[in-house]
Amino acid sequence: MSIVPVNPQKARTGLNRVWHAAGYSLAGLRAGWGETAFRQEAVAAVFLVPLAFWLGRTWVEIALLAGSIVALMVVELLNTAVETAIDRIGPEWHDLSKRAKDMGSAAVLLSLLLAAGIWAAAAYTRFMT
Repeated sequence: MSIVPVNPQKARTGLNRVWHAAGYSLAGLRAGWGETAFRQEAVAAVFLVPLAFWLGRTWVEIALLAGSIVALMVVELLNTAVETAIDRIGPEWHDLSKRAKDMGSAAVLLSLLLAAGIWAAAAYTRFMT
């Protein structure tokens, strides 16, 4: 008796699994692009990541500058995933749903403040010292 897995991805191995996982990741990026906040951050990243190579003096500074922007985008995608999952459960208001969404929003805020702090420190070091 053969058991069919609920998720066919679990049965894949090797490059076939990697290929399909990459497709799911691209689908996630396309879904994220539908969110205004992620789209704004992605457009900013097009300018800020190359700017990191000019502003940063060492590879560590460049990695922190570029990484803070990418991390912000990652947190935004995770926040959107939480909000989407909560919305799937139901449209009615619930205290725990609000709490989960507020925590996701707080995570985005903290990652935004972290990125802003890193960029401000790098700019200060570059231009004021």
